[in-house]
Amino acid sequence: MNKITSRQILIPLITIAIILFFWFGPIHLGFLTLIISSIVVFIGSAIEYKGKWLSALGFQREKLKFKNIFVYAPLVALGLFIFYIFILIPGVTELTGVSIDYSFFREITKDLKTFLISLLLILIGSGFGEEIIFRGYFMRQFLKIFGESKISIVLGIVLITAFFGFMHSGQGITGQIGTFVIGSLIALIFYLRKYDLWFVCSVHCFFNTIALTCIYFGLA
Repeated sequence: MNKITSRQILIPLITIAIILFFWFGPIHLGFLTLIISSIVVFIGSAIEYKGKWLSALGFQREKLKFKNIFVYAPLVALGLFIFYIFILIPGVTELTGVSIDYSFFREITKDLKTFLISLLLILIGSGFGEEIIFRGYFMRQFLKIFGESKISIVLGIVLITAFFGFMHSGQGITGQIGTFVIGSLIALIFYLRKYDLWFVCSVHCFFNTIALTCIYFGLA
């Protein structure tokens, strides 16, 4: 375990407690919950790391490159989506005997205007919001406390991504397992790319864009 100060424990605990309150407390804000939680993460990180709070989350200026964002990230997203739609979900469906629930996504893609607005909101809330919270903050805080041994990395990915999958309960058990697997792969990419949050946010955004577009055109 790394040597950390009480400040480095207290601030993340308060930050995470506030996030959990918005997620599970009596106040239900729907889609805004992810945006507000992301803002809470920004504030908590800024208090803890001051001038280096963005890089502490993984927003590293030197890695914000066109080829990373618009070439490699889309290719990784496409590969993940092909694996997800043709191998993972059919396999999990066979295992659970329960089809994934796409009803929410079909509802928000019923016409072009709704599709475009929904896509924009999902890119902001899920593509960026979820990555900032789960990878940029939760995962990095876990590794800050428990170190970066192989056991800590695997345990951090499994525990945090299991929670990530749980938060997608609206897709049913098959969707939750699928989200867990894809989330774990994205978390692994985040670690292997030395905590490049720009890259995993881009991967998530392109993955969601492909998925929502397929649903809109009735391909999924």
